[in-house]
Amino acid sequence: MKRSILIILAVLVADQALKFWVKTEFFLGESIPLFGQGQDWAYLQFVENKGMAFGLEFGGEAGKMALTIFRMVALVGIGYLLWKAVQEKRSTALTVSLSLVFAGALGNIIDSACYGIIFDASTPFQKAVLFPPDGGYAPFLHGAVVDMFYFPVLHGHFPQWLPIWGGEEYEFFRPVFNIADAAISVGIVMVILVQRHEDKRSSKEQAPVPPEAGTGSV
Repeated sequence: MKRSILIILAVLVADQALKFWVKTEFFLGESIPLFGQGQDWAYLQFVENKGMAFGLEFGGEAGKMALTIFRMVALVGIGYLLWKAVQEKRSTALTVSLSLVFAGALGNIIDSACYGIIFDASTPFQKAVLFPPDGGYAPFLHGAVVDMFYFPVLHGHFPQWLPIWGGEEYEFFRPVFNIADAAISVGIVMVILVQRHEDKRSSKEQAPVPPEAGTGSV
């Protein structure tokens, strides 16, 4: 359990520290090269996400409330699975992966639940202030998630002969994300890989053992 707590705390501290810094030091939409000038494939770019992970929107203010509540319910479920995995002494890989998912989900919930209360609005012309005297920019559960990692590694145009998308611009990777999103994604991939590994091992253990060939006498 100590390992899981340390992972959760490490992800949360890193996630929230970076979000606080970006929120208070960047104008909305501002970006800087992550690895110096001339490196146009990686940026820190301040955007605010009112919907799901990786900048996806979801149903306006009512959808925002529903999504935040869903995140909280899911967090309880993930926490239970993590607790159960620890109690049953499941593999380290499984507890680490569930810890990452839990930490990432909690990191984004903190934004949604609290940032609207403790920060004023960020704009392209004004940086946010922590604990503004006139109050925050949104009520409880209606805050926006702070995203900042932007990796447009590949960009160009689809060939003209391609059906539907011919000539249109493409970019990979377009969504902007944060440490919490990354922790969730890595954790989910790890859970899938661990589950597949355990399923294969279980199948091998349950496979019938062929009888040994008998020895005949002449």
